[in-house]
Amino acid sequence: MALTSSTAPLQVRHSRRSDRIATAVFFLCAIVSILVVASIALVLISETFRFFQTVPIGKFLTGTEWAPQTGTYGVLPLVSGTLMIAVGSLAVGLPLGLGAAVFLSEYASQRVRRLLKPTLEILAGVPTVVVGFFALNYLTPKLLRPIFGADRVFVFNAAAGAIAVGLLLVPIIASISDDAMRAVPSSLREAAYGMGASKRVVTLRVVIPAAFSGIAASVVLAVSRAVGETLVVSIAAGNTPRLTANFFDSIQTLTAYIAQTVSGESAAGTLRNQSLFAVAALLFATTFVLNMTSVWLVRRFREVYE
Repeated sequence: MALTSSTAPLQVRHSRRSDRIATAVFFLCAIVSILVVASIALVLISETFRFFQTVPIGKFLTGTEWAPQTGTYGVLPLVSGTLMIAVGSLAVGLPLGLGAAVFLSEYASQRVRRLLKPTLEILAGVPTVVVGFFALNYLTPKLLRPIFGADRVFVFNAAAGAIAVGLLLVPIIASISDDAMRAVPSSLREAAYGMGASKRVVTLRVVIPAAFSGIAASVVLAVSRAVGETLVVSIAAGNTPRLTANFFDSIQTLTAYIAQTVSGESAAGTLRNQSLFAVAALLFATTFVLNMTSVWLVRRFREVYE
Protein backbone atom coordinates (compact mmCIF):
# COMPACT_ATOMS: atom_id res chain seq x y z
CA MET A 1 0.00 0.00 0.00
CA ALA A 2 1.50 3.32 -1.08
CA LEU A 3 2.12 6.03 1.50
CA THR A 4 -0.07 9.11 1.23
CA SER A 5 1.43 12.58 1.13
CA SER A 6 0.29 13.23 4.70
CA THR A 7 1.63 10.04 6.30
CA ALA A 8 5.02 9.98 4.54
CA PRO A 9 6.51 12.98 6.44
CA LEU A 10 5.26 11.51 9.73
CA GLN A 11 7.00 8.20 9.07
CA VAL A 12 10.19 9.99 8.01
CA ARG A 13 10.20 12.06 11.22
CA HIS A 14 9.50 8.95 13.29
CA SER A 15 12.37 7.10 11.60
CA ARG A 16 14.77 10.00 12.20
CA ARG A 17 13.72 10.23 15.84
CA SER A 18 14.30 6.49 16.28
CA ASP A 19 17.74 6.83 14.70
CA ARG A 20 18.66 9.66 17.06
CA ILE A 21 17.52 7.66 20.09
CA ALA A 22 19.46 4.59 18.96
CA THR A 23 22.56 6.71 18.35
CA ALA A 24 22.29 8.23 21.81
CA VAL A 25 21.88 4.82 23.46
CA PHE A 26 24.85 3.33 21.64
CA PHE A 27 26.96 6.38 22.41
CA LEU A 28 26.02 6.08 26.09
CA CYS A 29 27.06 2.41 26.07
CA ALA A 30 30.43 3.32 24.58
CA ILE A 31 30.97 6.10 27.14
CA VAL A 32 30.06 3.78 30.04
CA SER A 33 32.54 1.17 28.78
CA ILE A 34 35.31 3.77 28.57
CA LEU A 35 34.47 5.13 32.02
CA VAL A 36 34.55 1.66 33.56
CA VAL A 37 37.99 0.91 32.10
CA ALA A 38 39.27 4.36 33.11
CA SER A 39 37.93 3.89 36.66
CA ILE A 40 39.64 0.52 37.00
CA ALA A 41 42.91 1.96 35.71
CA LEU A 42 42.65 4.95 38.05
CA VAL A 43 42.08 2.79 41.14
CA LEU A 44 44.93 0.45 40.18
CA ILE A 45 47.32 3.33 39.57
CA SER A 46 46.49 5.15 42.81
CA GLU A 47 46.79 2.08 45.04
CA THR A 48 49.88 0.86 43.20
CA PHE A 49 51.52 4.25 43.72
CA ARG A 50 50.94 3.91 47.48
CA PHE A 51 52.49 0.46 47.41
CA PHE A 52 55.59 1.71 45.59
CA GLN A 53 56.01 4.42 48.19
CA THR A 54 56.97 1.61 50.59
CA VAL A 55 58.40 -1.02 48.23
CA PRO A 56 60.77 0.26 45.51
CA ILE A 57 59.52 -0.53 42.02
CA GLY A 58 62.92 -1.94 41.02
CA LYS A 59 62.90 -4.36 43.93
CA PHE A 60 59.32 -5.33 43.07
CA LEU A 61 60.07 -6.06 39.41
CA THR A 62 63.44 -7.78 39.88
CA GLY A 63 63.08 -9.50 43.25
CA THR A 64 63.29 -13.30 43.19
CA GLU A 65 61.37 -14.01 46.38
CA TRP A 66 57.67 -13.42 47.01
CA ALA A 67 56.81 -13.73 50.70
CA PRO A 68 54.20 -11.14 51.78
CA GLN A 69 54.07 -12.61 55.29
CA THR A 70 57.67 -11.47 55.83
CA GLY A 71 57.40 -8.27 53.82
CA THR A 72 59.33 -9.54 50.77
CA TYR A 73 57.74 -8.50 47.48
CA GLY A 74 59.78 -9.70 44.51
CA VAL A 75 57.26 -10.44 41.76
CA LEU A 76 59.47 -12.56 39.49
CA PRO A 77 58.24 -15.91 40.95
CA LEU A 78 54.66 -14.93 40.11
CA VAL A 79 55.68 -13.71 36.66
CA SER A 80 57.60 -16.91 35.93
CA GLY A 81 54.62 -19.01 37.04
CA THR A 82 52.32 -17.02 34.77
CA LEU A 83 54.72 -17.40 31.83
CA MET A 84 55.01 -21.15 32.42
CA ILE A 85 51.24 -21.52 32.28
CA ALA A 86 50.99 -19.29 29.18
CA VAL A 87 53.78 -21.07 27.27
CA GLY A 88 52.71 -24.56 28.33
CA SER A 89 49.04 -23.99 27.54
CA LEU A 90 49.94 -22.52 24.15
CA ALA A 91 52.05 -25.61 23.39
CA VAL A 92 48.93 -27.69 24.02
CA GLY A 93 46.23 -25.43 22.61
CA LEU A 94 47.92 -24.11 19.45
CA PRO A 95 48.44 -27.40 17.57
CA LEU A 96 45.06 -28.75 18.65
CA GLY A 97 43.19 -25.54 17.88
CA LEU A 98 44.93 -24.84 14.58
CA GLY A 99 44.56 -28.47 13.51
CA ALA A 100 40.85 -28.36 14.30
CA ALA A 101 40.49 -25.10 12.39
CA VAL A 102 42.24 -26.53 9.33
CA PHE A 103 40.04 -29.61 9.39
CA LEU A 104 36.82 -27.61 9.78
CA SER A 105 37.75 -25.10 7.10
CA GLU A 106 39.41 -27.26 4.45
CA TYR A 107 38.57 -30.91 4.96
CA ALA A 108 35.25 -31.32 6.76
CA SER A 109 31.97 -31.60 4.88
CA GLN A 110 29.18 -29.17 5.70
CA ARG A 111 27.37 -31.86 7.66
CA VAL A 112 30.43 -32.71 9.73
CA ARG A 113 31.20 -29.03 10.23
CA ARG A 114 27.69 -28.29 11.51
CA LEU A 115 28.14 -31.07 14.05
CA LEU A 116 31.73 -30.52 15.16
CA LYS A 117 32.03 -26.75 15.43
CA PRO A 118 29.19 -26.27 17.99
CA THR A 119 30.50 -29.29 19.89
CA LEU A 120 33.99 -27.80 19.95
CA GLU A 121 32.69 -24.44 21.14
CA ILE A 122 30.85 -26.11 24.02
CA LEU A 123 34.29 -26.57 25.58
CA ALA A 124 34.51 -22.80 25.98
CA GLY A 125 31.39 -22.93 28.14
CA VAL A 126 32.65 -25.56 30.58
CA PRO A 127 33.13 -23.93 34.02
CA THR A 128 36.80 -23.45 34.73
CA VAL A 129 36.42 -24.89 38.22
CA VAL A 130 35.36 -28.18 36.60
CA VAL A 131 38.43 -28.12 34.36
CA GLY A 132 40.60 -27.42 37.40
CA PHE A 133 39.22 -30.39 39.32
CA PHE A 134 39.67 -32.54 36.21
CA ALA A 135 43.33 -31.55 36.09
CA LEU A 136 43.84 -32.19 39.81
CA ASN A 137 42.00 -35.51 39.99
CA TYR A 138 42.84 -36.99 36.59
CA LEU A 139 45.76 -35.35 34.80
CA THR A 140 48.17 -35.43 37.74
CA PRO A 141 47.42 -38.83 39.38
CA LYS A 142 46.45 -40.81 36.26
CA LEU A 143 48.57 -39.26 33.52
CA LEU A 144 51.58 -37.29 34.72
CA ARG A 145 52.58 -39.32 37.79
CA PRO A 146 52.41 -42.76 36.11
CA ILE A 147 54.52 -41.47 33.19
CA PHE A 148 57.10 -39.30 34.97
CA GLY A 149 57.05 -40.79 38.45
CA ALA A 150 55.18 -39.84 41.61
CA ASP A 151 58.38 -38.73 43.32
CA ARG A 152 59.06 -36.12 40.59
CA VAL A 153 55.55 -34.72 40.10
CA PHE A 154 53.99 -32.65 42.87
CA VAL A 155 50.28 -33.03 43.58
CA PHE A 156 49.91 -29.42 42.46
CA ASN A 157 52.11 -28.74 39.44
CA ALA A 158 52.46 -26.36 36.52
CA ALA A 159 52.18 -29.11 33.90
CA ALA A 160 48.64 -30.08 34.90
CA GLY A 161 47.62 -26.43 35.00
CA ALA A 162 49.15 -25.76 31.58
CA ILE A 163 47.46 -28.77 29.99
CA ALA A 164 44.09 -27.83 31.47
CA VAL A 165 44.36 -24.19 30.37
CA GLY A 166 45.55 -25.40 26.96
CA LEU A 167 42.27 -27.29 26.54
CA LEU A 168 40.42 -24.05 27.24
CA LEU A 169 42.40 -22.31 24.49
CA VAL A 170 41.40 -24.82 21.81
CA PRO A 171 37.95 -23.36 21.03
CA ILE A 172 39.35 -19.81 20.97
CA ILE A 173 42.09 -20.61 18.48
CA ALA A 174 39.95 -23.02 16.46
CA SER A 175 36.92 -20.74 16.10
CA ILE A 176 38.77 -17.54 15.17
CA SER A 177 41.26 -19.31 12.90
CA ASP A 178 38.47 -21.20 11.16
CA ASP A 179 36.61 -17.97 10.46
CA ALA A 180 39.83 -16.39 9.15
CA MET A 181 40.57 -19.30 6.82
CA ARG A 182 37.02 -19.48 5.51
CA ALA A 183 37.24 -15.77 4.68
CA VAL A 184 40.04 -16.52 2.19
CA PRO A 185 38.48 -16.27 -1.33
CA SER A 186 37.84 -19.55 -3.12
CA SER A 187 39.52 -18.11 -6.20
CA LEU A 188 42.92 -18.44 -4.47
CA ARG A 189 42.30 -22.11 -3.79
CA GLU A 190 41.03 -22.73 -7.32
CA ALA A 191 44.09 -21.02 -8.82
CA ALA A 192 46.39 -23.24 -6.74
CA TYR A 193 44.43 -26.37 -7.69
CA GLY A 194 44.62 -25.30 -11.32
CA MET A 195 48.42 -25.32 -11.05
CA GLY A 196 48.32 -28.93 -9.81
CA ALA A 197 48.73 -28.30 -6.07
CA SER A 198 47.36 -30.86 -3.63
CA LYS A 199 44.93 -29.97 -0.83
CA ARG A 200 47.76 -30.15 1.71
CA VAL A 201 49.90 -27.72 -0.29
CA VAL A 202 46.95 -25.37 -0.84
CA THR A 203 46.19 -25.39 2.88
CA LEU A 204 49.77 -24.84 4.05
CA ARG A 205 51.02 -22.45 1.36
CA VAL A 206 47.91 -20.55 0.30
CA VAL A 207 45.13 -20.58 2.90
CA ILE A 208 47.15 -20.32 6.12
CA PRO A 209 49.45 -17.51 4.88
CA ALA A 210 46.44 -15.60 3.54
CA ALA A 211 44.66 -15.97 6.91
CA PHE A 212 47.78 -15.25 8.98
CA SER A 213 46.45 -12.04 10.57
CA GLY A 214 43.36 -13.78 11.93
CA ILE A 215 45.34 -16.79 13.12
CA ALA A 216 47.93 -14.57 14.83
CA ALA A 217 45.17 -12.58 16.51
CA SER A 218 43.58 -15.80 17.80
CA VAL A 219 46.92 -16.88 19.28
CA VAL A 220 47.48 -13.54 21.03
CA LEU A 221 43.94 -13.58 22.42
CA ALA A 222 44.49 -17.15 23.61
CA VAL A 223 47.66 -16.07 25.42
CA SER A 224 45.67 -13.27 27.07
CA ARG A 225 43.14 -15.86 28.18
CA ALA A 226 45.90 -18.05 29.61
CA VAL A 227 47.54 -15.15 31.45
CA GLY A 228 44.21 -14.16 33.01
CA GLU A 229 43.08 -17.66 34.02
CA THR A 230 42.53 -18.00 37.76
CA LEU A 231 40.56 -21.01 38.99
CA VAL A 232 42.26 -23.68 36.89
CA VAL A 233 45.78 -22.66 37.94
CA SER A 234 44.75 -22.12 41.56
CA ILE A 235 43.34 -25.65 41.77
CA ALA A 236 45.78 -27.56 39.55
CA ALA A 237 49.08 -25.64 39.75
CA GLY A 238 48.98 -24.68 43.42
CA ASN A 239 49.76 -21.51 45.34
CA THR A 240 53.50 -21.77 45.94
CA PRO A 241 55.41 -18.75 44.59
CA ARG A 242 58.58 -20.37 43.29
CA LEU A 243 61.07 -19.18 40.71
CA THR A 244 61.54 -22.38 38.72
CA ALA A 245 61.51 -23.78 35.19
CA ASN A 246 60.38 -27.26 36.30
CA PHE A 247 56.81 -27.87 35.14
CA PHE A 248 56.38 -30.59 37.76
CA ASP A 249 56.83 -28.11 40.63
CA SER A 250 54.02 -26.31 42.40
CA ILE A 251 53.87 -22.65 41.34
CA GLN A 252 51.73 -19.56 41.75
CA THR A 253 50.58 -17.14 39.07
CA LEU A 254 49.65 -13.47 39.28
CA THR A 255 45.93 -14.24 39.20
CA ALA A 256 46.24 -17.08 41.72
CA TYR A 257 47.92 -14.77 44.21
CA ILE A 258 45.13 -12.23 43.86
CA ALA A 259 42.48 -14.90 44.38
CA GLN A 260 44.29 -16.42 47.36
CA THR A 261 44.88 -13.10 49.12
CA VAL A 262 41.40 -11.71 48.53
CA SER A 263 39.82 -14.87 49.91
CA GLY A 264 42.06 -14.71 53.00
CA GLU A 265 42.57 -12.07 55.63
CA SER A 266 43.99 -8.92 54.10
CA ALA A 267 42.95 -5.72 55.84
CA ALA A 268 42.35 -2.67 53.70
CA GLY A 269 45.19 -0.18 53.72
CA THR A 270 47.85 -2.69 54.69
CA LEU A 271 50.92 -3.27 52.56
CA ARG A 272 49.75 -6.76 51.68
CA ASN A 273 46.42 -5.40 50.51
CA GLN A 274 48.18 -2.78 48.42
CA SER A 275 50.35 -5.50 46.87
CA LEU A 276 47.16 -6.88 45.34
CA PHE A 277 46.77 -3.68 43.34
CA ALA A 278 50.42 -3.74 42.27
CA VAL A 279 50.06 -7.30 40.99
CA ALA A 280 46.72 -6.44 39.37
CA ALA A 281 48.29 -3.40 37.67
CA LEU A 282 51.06 -5.58 36.26
CA LEU A 283 48.46 -8.07 35.03
CA PHE A 284 46.36 -5.25 33.56
CA ALA A 285 49.37 -3.85 31.70
CA THR A 286 50.29 -7.29 30.38
CA THR A 287 46.85 -8.05 28.98
CA PHE A 288 46.60 -4.51 27.57
CA VAL A 289 49.87 -4.97 25.67
CA LEU A 290 48.73 -8.37 24.40
CA ASN A 291 45.42 -6.95 23.16
CA MET A 292 47.18 -4.06 21.44
CA THR A 293 49.54 -6.57 19.84
CA SER A 294 46.54 -8.48 18.53
CA VAL A 295 45.10 -5.31 16.99
CA TRP A 296 48.48 -4.44 15.44
CA LEU A 297 48.88 -7.90 13.94
CA VAL A 298 45.44 -7.75 12.36
CA ARG A 299 46.15 -4.35 10.82
CA ARG A 300 49.73 -5.16 9.79
CA PHE A 301 49.13 -8.49 8.07
CA ARG A 302 45.52 -8.17 6.98
CA GLU A 303 44.93 -9.10 3.37
CA VAL A 304 42.16 -7.25 1.51
CA TYR A 305 40.58 -9.15 -1.36
CA GLU A 306 38.20 -7.71 -3.93
